[in-house]
Amino acid sequence: MFWGNKAAQASEPDLTRTDSSKNDPSASASQASGTAWLAGHLHHLTPEQEKSLQEFKTLCAERKYYTPAGDNPPSHEDATMLRFLRARKFDVEGAWAQFKDTEDWRKDNSIEALYENIGVDSYEAARRMYPQWTGRRDRRGIPVYVFEIRHLDNKAVAAYNSTMTTGTPETHKSSTVPARLLNLFALYENLLRFVMPLCSALPRPNPETPIVTSTNIVDVNGVGLKQFWNLKSHMQDASVLATAHYPETLDRIFIIGAPSFFPTVWSWIKRWFDPGTTSKIFILSAAEVEPTLTSFMEPSSIPKQYGGELEWKWGDMPNLDDPSRELLQGIEQPLAEDQTRKEILKGPVLFEGDHLQVLGTVDGKERREVIPVPQTQTQTQTQTQAPKVESEAAPAATEAEAEKTGDVAPVDAEKKADDEKAVDNVAVKVNQLSVDEPQNAAA
Repeated sequence: MFWGNKAAQASEPDLTRTDSSKNDPSASASQASGTAWLAGHLHHLTPEQEKSLQEFKTLCAERKYYTPAGDNPPSHEDATMLRFLRARKFDVEGAWAQFKDTEDWRKDNSIEALYENIGVDSYEAARRMYPQWTGRRDRRGIPVYVFEIRHLDNKAVAAYNSTMTTGTPETHKSSTVPARLLNLFALYENLLRFVMPLCSALPRPNPETPIVTSTNIVDVNGVGLKQFWNLKSHMQDASVLATAHYPETLDRIFIIGAPSFFPTVWSWIKRWFDPGTTSKIFILSAAEVEPTLTSFMEPSSIPKQYGGELEWKWGDMPNLDDPSRELLQGIEQPLAEDQTRKEILKGPVLFEGDHLQVLGTVDGKERREVIPVPQTQTQTQTQTQAPKVESEAAPAATEAEAEKTGDVAPVDAEKKADDEKAVDNVAVKVNQLSVDEPQNAAA
């Protein structure tokens, strides 16, 4: 991100006059407050989308990448399959190309084994370098993450890099993927396999539809051009990985504290994303921060430094609300002398609905424990909520509305072909750590 010359003298209102200024926070909040945002999600499908889902599952099964439900649950939940379909505007062949690449990548990199065996200290070091879950959710039940960039100076990055060789699991010692990327993979797995399933089990307005996205507050206060530039590869790693292998896991990004040179920075950051993704990014002026965040979240879920009531700062473990704490009481740790609240266990954990699985390694020794999850009345109601019938489902967004809200990728046939090719390139580049050039695949 850049400064200097006349851009450094720009007034605050000028910060929003970028390509992202067309993203109206108020309109976005209005859309999120209703049911339009659910279009294309499970139990909110049009007949055509439902048909595409069935065709997609059949195609993946025929090509041995999906196992339908039988004596055992299906190999992939419908909510997962729909993420790939939404990323490709329900184009079955396009979704298949990205799904196949992702499944091959997961197999080649033993992603599940990585999450199960990563060193807890190494995992915790990585957690402090990327967006962190506050322990809270927005009004729809979507988890809220915060990324404060000013903490990632040269000293912090150097200290992090010095730990890279100590936490690599034995299962991945021979991997050609750099350790810093392995750690990043594990963080994404935590989002998919712990945070999202937990949030899906908690009370919220539409319990029939699983939580599959996250909302992010990106705080760039006090960050200079040199620091932004030095962190370019660090931040691009995450965007490239999400674009290629974790599609449709982003709901909103709120950028706050943008310096006067941010329009220049935005000109290259936006190239990491397709137009559907950039439509989910909102650059907020100082006056817009509190009202915008409050329109999406209860004040109790907004950190105090952003105008809310939540006692949470960068580096903290999640500050859980009462419903979350009730389900995770089995992994709460004893209160330390210098703490005012209990923290949950650090490191990789799975949320499996009726139980938690504690994973990871400590000093090279596996930690394996299964902990029951209390079945609360609220959770039981959430799990047994009957799906809405088609007549009750949210109407599908129009093509223009969908592209505006970022629920789909552009429909142009030539662009779609370019996107599919780009995803293939991204998948290769992630494995080779060739992430210096921006990609243009559906996120």
